Amino acid sequence: MAQLVYKSKINKIRSFALFLIFAGFGFMYGGIFTRNTEWLMATFFVIGILCVIFSTVVYFWIGMLSTKAVPIICPNCEKPTKMLGRVDACMHCKQPLTLDKDLEGEEFDEKLNSGKYRREFNKKRRSEKK
Repeated sequence: MAQLVYKSKINKIRSFALFLIFAGFGFMYGGIFTRNTEWLMATFFVIGILCVIFSTVVYFWIGMLSTKAVPIICPNCEKPTKMLGRVDACMHCKQPLTLDKDLEGEEFDEKLNSGKYRREFNKKRRSEKK
């Protein structure tokens, strides 16, 4: 059976921003290949530049969010990592982590960061204990 591999939220968002940069460059290269059709070339260039600008905004946003993240030491690899939300994964070894004592020993689910899902999860767990 395949083992699930989790990614830290910060790394997911950084990977998305990096993808935007490469997509932007790809669109701009597409514009070079369509230089005979000026409106298509300009469209590709504008889309490419917008992707790079949006990537810059995402990098800035995750940088600001990273300063608010809780720094911890991973119990598995003993390297420093940052946590966003109630459940996250180690940036280095992908170990599922939580700071919530109520969630220790429970199955890792990223939906537990959502307030609505967490309330439903707590109701279900309380009804099972009765």
